[in-house]
Amino acid sequence: MNDSPRLIGESAAFLETLERVSAVAALDRPVLLVGERGTGKEQLVERLHYLSPRWEAPLVKLNCATLPESLLESELFGYEAGAFTGATRRHAGRFERAAGGTLFLDEIDAMSLRLQEKLLRVVEYGTFERLGGDRTLAVDVRVVGASNADLPALAAAGRFRSDLLDRLAFEVITLPPLRFRRDDIPLLAEHFARRMTRELGRDHFPGFAPEALAQLMDHDWPGNVRELRNLVERAVYRTPPGEPVTGLTFDPWASPWRPRRKSPADEAPPAAQRQPATAVLPDDLVAHLEAEERRILKAALAAHQYDRKRTAAALGLTYAQLRARLRKHGLARKQRPRARRGLDGSAQEAPLT
Repeated sequence: MNDSPRLIGESAAFLETLERVSAVAALDRPVLLVGERGTGKEQLVERLHYLSPRWEAPLVKLNCATLPESLLESELFGYEAGAFTGATRRHAGRFERAAGGTLFLDEIDAMSLRLQEKLLRVVEYGTFERLGGDRTLAVDVRVVGASNADLPALAAAGRFRSDLLDRLAFEVITLPPLRFRRDDIPLLAEHFARRMTRELGRDHFPGFAPEALAQLMDHDWPGNVRELRNLVERAVYRTPPGEPVTGLTFDPWASPWRPRRKSPADEAPPAAQRQPATAVLPDDLVAHLEAEERRILKAALAAHQYDRKRTAAALGLTYAQLRARLRKHGLARKQRPRARRGLDGSAQEAPLT
């Protein structure tokens, strides 16, 4: 059974997209399909290919994000025997296998800049060389690229070749997300439900309960058609035969026993098991406290220009208590600075003695 969802819908956004694909199919030009994951880019390229004059030739697909650069290069362009260790015989790449037909490059933004340059040569001139080869091969292939990224933004940032983007963007078709195709949700849900019913060997699908259908219509579908398919198929197989679907599990991970990644707080021992931090203790507590008191008194006096009444009030002491502490620490003779005249007649503060 083909696991790809069919192109089903009647919303205005969906029908407009189909019309644009049908119109450009007849032209022998590159096309870019752009859209969120799960919007049906692979199904649209099939429609584009089979409505084109190339429909009898191969439609070859390759996801550029699934292979490292070295393997992606050999898969695209092929290689000669002895091109690298393990290359015991000639291998035809995807371009050769798609000769006369269509090559669909999904997630084309994952391709390195070096490979993008080689791809540009094939798109522009229809020529390439196999890895390890010295013979230029000519090929007639229509390239259709797909991405869920903002390719112009990547090009502006230097992460995608602007000249390749210009060459591929003869026509750019942006697929509408499912949340903008809400009229299509019941049709798609019914299709996936009936397909799952047949797979389970059941006689018929009793339908969706009103509350379940309302949930389907209210959801935002970040995973688009793919998410809808998974949710509906899961709901159908969990529903007893002969009963309508009532319960929907939007998050398949939802469970009270779901293991969660531990945070640093979770990995820390309970408070009862923690060892108290070791304090740095002074050698002489009395001397330490007296030194600290003396430091505070000096700072308070300076902050209030040695005005003892204001200093006492700031420290929450009576005037007598402050005087006693000043005498204790040898600070009683500190006086408020008095102005004196300099040689030039200007006022100067007298130093403390």
